[in-house]
Amino acid sequence: MRLQAILCLFLLLIFELSSCTHLRVIPGSTVDLPCLSIQTEFTEAAIIWKFKGENITAQSPGTTKIKKDGLYLTISPVTAANEGEYVCLVRDANMEMIRSYDITVDASVRYTMKAFKGSTIQLLCNFPLSSQVEANALWFKETGLGERTQLNTGDDSTDGKRRVEQLYPLDHDQTIVIRDIVIEDSGIYTCESAEGEKLSTVYIDVEVRPTSAPYSCGITTPWEPCQDENSRTGEPMLQESMGEFSMKLYSYLRQSQPSGNLLFSPISISGALSHLLLGARDDTRRAIERAVCVPHDFHCVHFQMRKLREKLASSLQMASQIFYNPQMNLSESFTNQSIQFYEAEPVKLLETSEESTQMINSWVANKTNNKIKDLVDSVSPSTQLILLNAVSFSGQWKVKFQQKPKKGLFTKLDGDMVKVPLLYHNKYLATMAYVIELKAQVARFALTGDSSLYILLPRSNTATDLQQVEEKMTDTAVHQMIEQMKITPPQSVEVTLPQIKLDVQPDMNILIKKLGLSSLFEGANLCGLYSEDRLVLDDAKHRAFLALTEQGVEAGAVTTVSFSRSFPSFSALRPFIMLLWSDQANVPLFIGRVTDP
Repeated sequence: MRLQAILCLFLLLIFELSSCTHLRVIPGSTVDLPCLSIQTEFTEAAIIWKFKGENITAQSPGTTKIKKDGLYLTISPVTAANEGEYVCLVRDANMEMIRSYDITVDASVRYTMKAFKGSTIQLLCNFPLSSQVEANALWFKETGLGERTQLNTGDDSTDGKRRVEQLYPLDHDQTIVIRDIVIEDSGIYTCESAEGEKLSTVYIDVEVRPTSAPYSCGITTPWEPCQDENSRTGEPMLQESMGEFSMKLYSYLRQSQPSGNLLFSPISISGALSHLLLGARDDTRRAIERAVCVPHDFHCVHFQMRKLREKLASSLQMASQIFYNPQMNLSESFTNQSIQFYEAEPVKLLETSEESTQMINSWVANKTNNKIKDLVDSVSPSTQLILLNAVSFSGQWKVKFQQKPKKGLFTKLDGDMVKVPLLYHNKYLATMAYVIELKAQVARFALTGDSSLYILLPRSNTATDLQQVEEKMTDTAVHQMIEQMKITPPQSVEVTLPQIKLDVQPDMNILIKKLGLSSLFEGANLCGLYSEDRLVLDDAKHRAFLALTEQGVEAGAVTTVSFSRSFPSFSALRPFIMLLWSDQANVPLFIGRVTDP
């Protein structure tokens, strides 16, 4: 074979391997297409990838990326637009080789699942990412002879917990969960759009679980100590993880809320999950580590979280706590490390739901200086574990706005205008730049507490321009924006901002599922916290409050506003994105979107 290959170099040959490789893939997946394996023999050959006859380059739009000098083509995520023929062409002066792929994007995917009686399973289904989700998909079970019954995803079991449940209502991901599987659940299930388009087919085979040994917790030892507290790599590692985690959260939240106001504190959510990580072991530990984007066995994560919280203590009020059923005997080592790293001694729930609810809400109000109240509506008597977090930020403008009440018109995504009180200054010293990578005008406003508020203003008030900025907001792009703004000198800018008060409570339970932590609600390995049985997370809540105000400005007077154009201007009177950033810790504290002040 070696001799044949050498001889071939003296000829102009065209190799077309087989006819074409046909691949059927699902929307949202990742596909790696390798070029020819023989290409390693031709180090000087040029590799060209084509899609539908057009060359693919680094500047090509879409989700395709050429990797390793053309050895691979990656498509991620796959959408309907990726359907078609891909050709890899390897060419030099004496030969030409071709490999082609024909990709079909098929949402009607077939799965086969085996499940044990009494277990919980998820049935997968997805709308194409290019589609608009206006109604949930419909799930059916085939009953034979061409008949079928529709599943009721709102059907409650006797304990109040839905046996069949839609995980992410009105989301592209239409996965459902079925709890307490029985033998009669075996069969074929189909997922369809409201228009009757088949999206997926799942075959379930339910078996009786073999007799298992008595429950054994496994690893119950305390979290490993941080061996090198003075390491220079620990803090940057946490900063990088926090940036990646923050943008992942924003991506999930904007998908579930494509047009409304958003606000969350990634540092608080990360802190709460890290607190839970302290007691997690085995698969649950690895799942939480993946969710918060920290490397596996990063033993210093809790030490670094404590250092981060101490850095931010002057401006950020954080409340993270675990409440538990008094019948449980929590691990003494977990309790000690919870106090050591998170200044939070786990608290026993009280005898009645009303007492527990009042205790939790009073604690949160105290921790947030009464900015956040009534976080919890009620506490079930059967609750085993509640994970809570709440944050509030207090910072003053380093450059004060003018003390004159003004009002202006804010243009919403649909073009409607609403009258809002303004923060205005005709010569505000701020940093402003157009960030090409984000396609947004960005302004940085310095705050006390060594923090900054970044406002990202899309090119127009349309949903398309807003979504374009959001799609480009990767953790890398945001860090590059921060670095660019640091070296941009401030200038006198005419600034107009709406006064806003955001008090938002995103659905943490759905967010936790999106993060790949559904097992927390079904039975998690928290042996470091409690060793006698698997624990079930009953509830998780997050609430964030942020206000852009000027003390003393009232909203009563209506004033006609006329602006001088002798200075550059920054007018955020249309939908925008904001990042509250700690310059000292180099992490995001809050991320939000304002579409309706």
